[in-house]
Amino acid sequence: MRIPQRPPRPRARRPARSPRPLPPPRPQPRPPPRPHPSAPPTAPPSPAPRAPPPFRPGLACSAASRRGASLCRGARRSPGRRRSAGAGGGAGGGAGSRRSEAAGRGLCAMAASVFCCLRCCRDGGAGHIPLKEMPAVQLDTQHMGTDVVIVKNGRRICGTGGCLASAPLHQNKSYFEFKIQSTGIWGVGVATQKVNLNQIPLGRDVHSLVMRNDGALYHNNEEKNRLPANSLPQEGDVVGITYDHVELNVYLNGKNMHCPASGIRGTVYPVVYVDDSAILDCQFSEFYHTPPPGFEKILFEQQIF
Repeated sequence: MRIPQRPPRPRARRPARSPRPLPPPRPQPRPPPRPHPSAPPTAPPSPAPRAPPPFRPGLACSAASRRGASLCRGARRSPGRRRSAGAGGGAGGGAGSRRSEAAGRGLCAMAASVFCCLRCCRDGGAGHIPLKEMPAVQLDTQHMGTDVVIVKNGRRICGTGGCLASAPLHQNKSYFEFKIQSTGIWGVGVATQKVNLNQIPLGRDVHSLVMRNDGALYHNNEEKNRLPANSLPQEGDVVGITYDHVELNVYLNGKNMHCPASGIRGTVYPVVYVDDSAILDCQFSEFYHTPPPGFEKILFEQQIF
């Protein structure tokens, strides 16, 4: 028995796709017109002026420029860039994005310069650091004997014991003076902070080098030198001391006694001690006599450097 076959179904045809429209052709730049042979020759066009360099804040304004840049980041991501890129596309979008980037850079530079000017005005000028005024050198009440009395703004010593000055001798050549207001037992010179200021006379150990009231210079309980017998300091005299980290020299009323002494080591301070009703005034500036050549008043370490 023969089975009848069904006829094949006709396939449905898909509608033909319409071709995509081609983008409009870009306009080609026209070549410049040729000059007429009888026309005079023209000068070549001058080059376009260069754009100014980008704003570069200095070291003093780096923080201010960073603040300005952070405030202007929104300008770099401006909505005009997205609109121009989505609507125009191609050349139009690229031109819009370049314009928005240029505007963002300009705003950042302007904000950074404004912050820089404000900060400089607040600080009193770029790089201006106000210096702290150094205090005057005087007798140090934190480093003195228990029975010592300091008066006249740290310039006069009386009582019993010794006292150091408030500044060490860091400079190469130092000069300071002592005026004898009342005689008694006294001594002047240099010492370290390890000296015992309650044990007088000083000069018994390695921590002090002093000239005593009898004209002898002592260090480590050893007499290093002595003033002439006819040149002992009296009441009203001014004793000057010079120290150059090697030798200590004594001046009496501005005259060099030529009796150097040495031996002390370490960081030293001017020192003075009194006993038996002696009173001495210290002069660390505004001296009675001109310092020897090369020597000057005591300077703090910040003033030296």
